[in-house]
Amino acid sequence: MKDFLTFYAMVRKQLIVMTRYPINFVSSFAQVFLIMFMIIVAMSLFTGRGSGSGIGNLGGTIMFGFVLFMFLSDTLWTIGYNIRWEQVQGTIESLYLSPASKFASLVSRVTVSLVWTGLNCVAALVFVTYVAGALPYENTGLAAYILVLSLSGTFGMGFAFAAFTLVARESANLAANAFQFTFMGLCAMFFPFSVLPKEVLYISKVIPLSYCVDAFRSTLMGYPDGFPELLPIEAEIVIVTAFGLLMPVIGYGLYKIAEKKARIRGSLGEY
Repeated sequence: MKDFLTFYAMVRKQLIVMTRYPINFVSSFAQVFLIMFMIIVAMSLFTGRGSGSGIGNLGGTIMFGFVLFMFLSDTLWTIGYNIRWEQVQGTIESLYLSPASKFASLVSRVTVSLVWTGLNCVAALVFVTYVAGALPYENTGLAAYILVLSLSGTFGMGFAFAAFTLVARESANLAANAFQFTFMGLCAMFFPFSVLPKEVLYISKVIPLSYCVDAFRSTLMGYPDGFPELLPIEAEIVIVTAFGLLMPVIGYGLYKIAEKKARIRGSLGEY
């Protein structure tokens, strides 16, 4: 109960900070619609609307990959780089010297942001459906399971990146951008895996997030011919489940190691 109250207080603090900058809400919402408009224009070059059946598999591949990309960006920036922001603000050392739960502190950073990102994604999907045509929504229960486990895994990636932030400090900003766009390409979030060169595809297949992307969009599209692309769906679900259960433990363990070393060096609160 004590940890829950701590978590609630930290989430409330994050919400207060976010609401003090309402222009950020407006700009992020507008940014999503601008991205969707550009995606629709790009898809219109390759798909037709004459049949009235929607934008089909290409639209599902792009849009459902976009959903996971948005959540991945949130976990890298909100959990990971915000540790650096706490150092800049000068509040991280006092927070970490208190008996408050460190795990609750990390998760609270992303909770409010994930809710807002979820609303943005829903609005984006509705917008695309209204403007470009219906997207396929098959097997929604299994897709929701895959999404939840994928989010759990990206939480673990966020914890691991937070550990890297304590070590890299100012360089973490550049690293966050690099990781974000590297995963976007290697995990084929906006295009099929089949377009990747064979050498790159080998790398993609060792990244668990690739199977999250492939399983999530293949499931929602109803497993059309050629999907899933990497492995049979049963094998991909096993990988996604293991990723969602193990990565948070591994990521948080790495963070605790980095935090302990920063305490020993006395660099936890260094700007």
